[in-house]
Amino acid sequence: MSKQIARDILRLQPTQRPGHTEYSMNYHHDYIRRITGLDPETTEATRKFYDLWDIDLLWMVNDGIRGNWAQRGRCTDMGHAEYAADGSDIRKTVTCPFTDPREVWAFDAVTEYGLPEFTQQVKAYQEMVDLNERQFPGQICTGGYYKTIVSGAIQAFGWEMLLMAAADPERMEQVWDSFFQRTLFHMRAWAETSAEVIIQHDDFVWTSGAFMHPEIYRKMIIPRYAELWKPIHASGKKVLFCADGNFMEFAGDVAAAGADGFIFEPCNDFAWMIERFGSSHVLIGSCVDCRDMTFSEWRTVREQIDHTLELARGCNGFFFAVGNHIPANVTDETCSLYIDYLQKNWKRTSSSR
Repeated sequence: MSKQIARDILRLQPTQRPGHTEYSMNYHHDYIRRITGLDPETTEATRKFYDLWDIDLLWMVNDGIRGNWAQRGRCTDMGHAEYAADGSDIRKTVTCPFTDPREVWAFDAVTEYGLPEFTQQVKAYQEMVDLNERQFPGQICTGGYYKTIVSGAIQAFGWEMLLMAAADPERMEQVWDSFFQRTLFHMRAWAETSAEVIIQHDDFVWTSGAFMHPEIYRKMIIPRYAELWKPIHASGKKVLFCADGNFMEFAGDVAAAGADGFIFEPCNDFAWMIERFGSSHVLIGSCVDCRDMTFSEWRTVREQIDHTLELARGCNGFFFAVGNHIPANVTDETCSLYIDYLQKNWKRTSSSR
């Protein structure tokens, strides 16, 4: 049963196969329709698809009742690149309400966007948990928060203004702290729910690694993660840290701060992550790169699957995932080849687990 497999993996207990999750498959409307025989817009189709693909864990976060910052105060619209197959999600408008770093240094996220009444937020989160469990009874559905400290600042200021303001670390710390305080409110609310695992999402680095001095991360950002996770752990839940980009430089620091696992992209060396955290933490990712699924021969993807399964042999806390999504431009044929090969071969790996 998928939910039990996910639960055991989160506890680092042996299972009959690795865990499995994927992201963005909801964009593959025609594929879901073809393999389920159902309208892909329905919950029934999604649920059947998850079962056919042996999905054990569903990546879900929620920024709360007042999560739409554009309705609450100043925030930057950075536009949106084309992602859906028909290009319906492209948005070229770019606007930033901040014109000077001094406006950023004077910013307070709690004051700007406000917070709901605490019990109201807890109730809303619990209703989300209950709904997800009814709709997807075969999977563990996470709780979580997306616009954490650095991601919150990106959302508010946009990249250009954020980089300019972050050049003065001392003035910026109180701004980081305001995003931390807002996030902490939501972590405390999540701690009051029945969710079993919480995702802390923060895109705090780039694909090339840190975009600020490493000491800023170690003195201003990561210690605040540790505070965010205290109420979560006190309530008996697991914390999975999720970030785009290459954060290997800080993975040890984040683990020391209390993360129970990592959700990461292929730009983080999978062998390196397995070597350092494979026996102590939950790892969600793989060597499979969506760019190869899109542009390379199937042989390349197959080799990446094989390499992942070999590296993860004996790692109890492992969920297989294409760590940078399976976007809409990956063909149905490749999706079928991918899942068929994975399902046929992961049991071969489980025999030594």
